Amino acid sequence: MSMFDRFRTQKVLSFTLILFTLSLGIVIGTLVNQGVKAAKGDSQAAPGATPLVIPNPVELSNTFSQIAKQVEHSVVNISTTYLPKAQVRSRSNNNRRQMIPQQPDEDQQGDQSGMEDFLFRFFGNQGGMPETGARKSEALGSGVVVDRAGYVLTNNHVVDKADRIQVKFNGDPTQYDAKVVGVDAPTDLAVLRVEGKKDLVPVKIGNSDAVQVGDWAIAIGSPFGYQATVTAGIISAKERDVDPTMQFQHFLQTDAAINPGNSGGPLLNIRGELIGINTAIATRTGGYQGIGFALPVNTAATVYNDIIKNGKVTRGSIGIRFMASDTDQARANLKVAGVKEGVFVTEVTPGGPSEKAGLKEGDVIVAINGKPVHDGNQLVSTVTATPLGNSLNISVDRDGKHHDLKVVVADLAHVFPEQYGDGKESTAKGEPTTVSFGMQIQNLTDQQIDRLGLKQKGGVQVVSVEPGSFAEEIRLAAGDIIVAINRQPVNSAEDITRLRGSLKPGDAVQFRVLRKGPGRGAEWTSNYLAGLLPSTNR
Repeated sequence: MSMFDRFRTQKVLSFTLILFTLSLGIVIGTLVNQGVKAAKGDSQAAPGATPLVIPNPVELSNTFSQIAKQVEHSVVNISTTYLPKAQVRSRSNNNRRQMIPQQPDEDQQGDQSGMEDFLFRFFGNQGGMPETGARKSEALGSGVVVDRAGYVLTNNHVVDKADRIQVKFNGDPTQYDAKVVGVDAPTDLAVLRVEGKKDLVPVKIGNSDAVQVGDWAIAIGSPFGYQATVTAGIISAKERDVDPTMQFQHFLQTDAAINPGNSGGPLLNIRGELIGINTAIATRTGGYQGIGFALPVNTAATVYNDIIKNGKVTRGSIGIRFMASDTDQARANLKVAGVKEGVFVTEVTPGGPSEKAGLKEGDVIVAINGKPVHDGNQLVSTVTATPLGNSLNISVDRDGKHHDLKVVVADLAHVFPEQYGDGKESTAKGEPTTVSFGMQIQNLTDQQIDRLGLKQKGGVQVVSVEPGSFAEEIRLAAGDIIVAINRQPVNSAEDITRLRGSLKPGDAVQFRVLRKGPGRGAEWTSNYLAGLLPSTNR
């Protein structure tokens, strides 16, 4: 090999070695760079953090879900249809109110015009009672199956005056027609029978006397139309009286969410047993604010049993009105009488059982059949549970002297027809009449007059006005206080009965009424409403 060839070979080997070394350096540099980047990436993660691991699904407390499954087929959605009728005129523009509670004390009014804007019975059509006008209207409520034969318990105000009632069960798209078996306005209950549905599942009946404040409570219903909605809370109070004019309603109070559409639905205990029928709420907005009221099932069961047996509820009465025992006035009257406890009588119905037995206004009832009477609720419970025609031995204190009277229990609907009769103003039993005003009225106690802020005594309050009636035509409205008819003073429902009995079709009638304007602090103003009675009765 020549020198030139050896030189060329060495040159090629040197170039190859340099190229290999350069390539190796590039590879090593790349690996080192990637390692550095990886190291930098590891330093940005949360140091010491452990990845989260989702555990396998484990069933926790299932008590409420079991109750929901247990009663889901016992709770129903109730829809009602109202055909066009003459619209009822009322001084109130809030159709949600289904009763006329008394005005609260001034310090309780807050920014409201009184209790009228505080206590509601409700429907599910945006919380309001359907208006009757030129078009058909609908409303929603709830109910609960209590008998597999198709009987459903709900509120009277859910189905009152409805032209068609339909019931829908959870999971069943069919709407079944239902008929009213009977109603009881004093407790706001109604019994329906569902047609065409078989194998109904009744709810288990509990005992509301066993309920304690603080117990769990579950409400199920169709608030705002959302069927089978379940809410839970506790029993907040018992024996809650929310309206002094409704003496047969002593509610369970709960903070389980209750809204428009829940009316008539069940309130259940932690065992899934029925303990109440959801009826009303206390609210300043028209919706849930944590205070709901349910009629105890023990009361509802008594009403239900009477309705399925007789078609109506019959209660006893001794023909008196009395002062609520928990008021300052009642306590003061008892103290003046020298009695520690009892029921202070404010009015004795003319011709009623008590008047016939010699009981007088101002007497204090201290015992019935030898058992002490502590308050008005106890008195009412004892009297109404006594069969008609039976006698009660009533002990009274009168001017410091003890008297024992034997009073025969009469039918409440006959003793107080204007309040507990057929829902319309009527005459005493057996007294004929040729005209009808078409309104429901109630007497006013001195306590109610004071609460309403009336400056004069006497008068009766209009509870409701019948559509298409004479009272509606002359613009009488719920809440009006009637103080005179044809310039004759009116101090009681009996006065209206007497004055109406002297009228005949076609006569001119003038009502002098007191009516309170809208807004807080409005004064009662005198109004004269007059018209000619229709030539034929309506």
